[in-house]
Amino acid sequence: METSRRKFLQGSSTIATAGMMLGLAGGKAQAAQRKPSLDPSDWKSVRAQFKLDPKLAHLANFFLASYPAPVQEAIERYRNALNANPYSYLDDHMFMKERDMLWRDVAQATAEYVGGKPDEIALTASTTWGLSLIYSGLQLRPGQEILTTTHEFYAHHESIRLAADKTGTKVRKVTLYDTSAKASADEMVSRLISAIRPETRVVGVTWVHSGTGVVLPIRAVGDALAKVNRNRDDSDRVLLVVDGVHGFGVLDEDIARQGSDFFSAGTHKWILGPHGTGMVWGRNESWALLKPTVPSLMASELMAAWREGHPPKGPVTAARISPGGFFAYEHQWAVTAAYGFHKSLGRTRITNRILDLNGWLIEGLSKMKHVTMHTPSKRDLHAGFVCFEVDQMATEEVGARLRSKGIIASPSPYANPSVRFAAGIVNSEADIERALKAVRSLA
Repeated sequence: METSRRKFLQGSSTIATAGMMLGLAGGKAQAAQRKPSLDPSDWKSVRAQFKLDPKLAHLANFFLASYPAPVQEAIERYRNALNANPYSYLDDHMFMKERDMLWRDVAQATAEYVGGKPDEIALTASTTWGLSLIYSGLQLRPGQEILTTTHEFYAHHESIRLAADKTGTKVRKVTLYDTSAKASADEMVSRLISAIRPETRVVGVTWVHSGTGVVLPIRAVGDALAKVNRNRDDSDRVLLVVDGVHGFGVLDEDIARQGSDFFSAGTHKWILGPHGTGMVWGRNESWALLKPTVPSLMASELMAAWREGHPPKGPVTAARISPGGFFAYEHQWAVTAAYGFHKSLGRTRITNRILDLNGWLIEGLSKMKHVTMHTPSKRDLHAGFVCFEVDQMATEEVGARLRSKGIIASPSPYANPSVRFAAGIVNSEADIERALKAVRSLA
């Protein structure tokens, strides 16, 4: 009996060892599948970095990013570390030593991407968070106003409205173009600047309009506002706030040199970062004009002042505006991998690829008699959106018809809706031809 039992145990051990080895081998095989090699010069290799369903033509890339392999790996690495020892890992990398705080790496990577400095960066959860923190933090005097446009998305208009309702601040809206497909950079800037009045303190605009695909030349707006501000006292200087999410990661521009005071963007769209992450870039002198809305964990002097029983000293900084509370840190810290992925491909190359693919869509759709285009064909006036309508067909129906053919498009949620394609670096020329063929069939 003992001999039989020993043989059984030995056999079980052999089976267990073999199973473990097979498991390790399987794990390595899965890991290899999860980490495809990247050739930045080959767009097929770039596409292989994503786990997108290969049967579909994904043409709503502005909405929420699918993670490329380096971002997936970074999230998993941080998640495993936090799961293994949540207290020590978070304490060591968020609170214990200034030099080891991982959010500083995110601020550094963001600053490098925007052409600014780490202390100019606030970390948020989305574009909406950033806009809300800006407008709710502004201290406007009675009689001063916020000027915005009729082309803003809900999140921008609502951030302004909620803040203005609390203070009684007046809000005005200006229309920058009558026909989006024929929009002109000079006309947009002229209309905006002409609408500024002596009482205007803030101008809030969007870089890439998600309802039409129009690109507002922010640098030209910044230059024009600089001329306006030459004749104003600092307390009356017109501040420029930009919702920049649909240009951020698409257009090859240094945000910190565009001339804005604040620039808010999520990093979970075109930047291809983890869900629930975002940033605000701002000038240091502009950050000092805000009052924080949410207690921050990214400015150590705040908690020190609390312990010592006195108000915080010194000017408001970007770190003080960064909202506190415990975030999904495995996501926030992995944003650095998204910037690294962009860097490995090259920003200019990414821009050219996105503009080429969407330009191809615009060209093809413009030739269809049953299609009405809303996005300008001029290359410097469109970015990642192609917005259009199909004659005698509701946008929801167009979207449903396209989806039935395996093409993912998006109906816009505006009062005057349109169908939106948004081609990105995950797309191929075959995706574009497939989409055009599908729209052609709707005639």
